[in-house]
Amino acid sequence: MLVNLKEILADAERRGYAVGLFNMVNLEMARGIVEAAEAERSPLILGFAEVHLPFVPLRYVASIMRQLAREVSVPICLHYDHGVEFSNIQEAISLGFTSVMYDGSALPYDENIANTRLIVEMARPLNISVEAELGRVGGNETGDDCGFDEEHTNPVQVADFIEKTGIDALAVAIGTVHGKYKKPPSLDINRLAEINKISSKPLVLHGGSGLSPDDFKNTVANGIRKVNIGTEIFNAAHKAYALDFQDGKSFESSTVSAKDAVKAVVQEKMRIFGSSGKAN
Repeated sequence: MLVNLKEILADAERRGYAVGLFNMVNLEMARGIVEAAEAERSPLILGFAEVHLPFVPLRYVASIMRQLAREVSVPICLHYDHGVEFSNIQEAISLGFTSVMYDGSALPYDENIANTRLIVEMARPLNISVEAELGRVGGNETGDDCGFDEEHTNPVQVADFIEKTGIDALAVAIGTVHGKYKKPPSLDINRLAEINKISSKPLVLHGGSGLSPDDFKNTVANGIRKVNIGTEIFNAAHKAYALDFQDGKSFESSTVSAKDAVKAVVQEKMRIFGSSGKAN
């Protein structure tokens, strides 16, 4: 059942769990993610990040995602992640994504608001949800170590940002980073709790790969309703391909191994986030 982000997070907000966004770049990853959602009877946010456009054209990704969405029996949202270029976001909307994230976190506050508002005005008449980021999550969505410095979300700005942009979900920076952690993560749960008291919209945690089950449970308990996972499942697929090649197995069989490796990670995360069984 194809839904937008606002719809899929409404139940998570009501029942106090989080829905995972799992990013994909090929068919094997997408199949593993969707099969996990079906096995766990979990709502799903299937994502693709703009930073991966150099590796695969968006129209191919969208075709895979739409076809899988037609076949699943759980609520599924197709999400365009970390969009920076307006033209790419427009293309994602035209290709059937039901949710987009505009990432203006590198911009001055007022410019982030103005640009986000433009995306909302474009998406809302089409029943497409919009997520935006306040503060700046560190690291890099490509998964390497050469990322950006973080800037924690200022709770004082939260209500103003939501009101002026009209967004449906707010990504916060509380100590997570994209890609690889250079040191053990240290999350500012007190800051998150304060933001949660102020925010009228569901909160999103980026940089989920590398966090512990307790980290996830603490963030969900304090208002996180969407958790982004990318690097961990990319690594799982990469490792599966490499092991099969090392063992002399065929390329065809390695695609199944990669799919199954991704599925296992996603199922584990769904159980931790509390979304398993919520699609029933």
